[in-house]
Amino acid sequence: MRTVNPESPFSLHGGEMDDRGAPFAGSAGPGAVLGTVLLVDDNHDAADGLAMLLRAWGARVRVVHDGASALRALEECRPDAVVLDLGMPGMDGYELARRVRASPGHAGIVLVAVSGWGRAQHRYRSEAAGIDHHLVKPADAGLLRELLRRAHAGRAASPSPQDR
Repeated sequence: MRTVNPESPFSLHGGEMDDRGAPFAGSAGPGAVLGTVLLVDDNHDAADGLAMLLRAWGARVRVVHDGASALRALEECRPDAVVLDLGMPGMDGYELARRVRASPGHAGIVLVAVSGWGRAQHRYRSEAAGIDHHLVKPADAGLLRELLRRAHAGRAASPSPQDR
């Protein structure tokens, strides 16, 4: 058995892959409904590893490496969820979340922080910025998969005005 990236900050509980890179039975595979995910992380290796995992689960993934690019990508890919790092240079994850929440066109997007910052003060700042879920690295991949599944199911059940 191998994982997507042994150096990845993401734990693969419930999402292990076999030697061909295919999810084990019971894992969300290519037929899974995870929707579109915008992944924002300045660490290229971490972003690429997580994007590979999300795609293996069946998600459509757009990867960007800074907050300004994320704001532009929101308009292009219209994601169900944004998975973001908090400690990025320039516009950090907290500011990105505040800007997403300030935009009426993106009100239904689920924001998931995946960060090494896990103290109470970081979680408080995440909540204050409008981040829906704060996962600490190494994040439980099964939990992340479930959050993304719910995000897509919620958006599919109640499309935004632009989707009608």
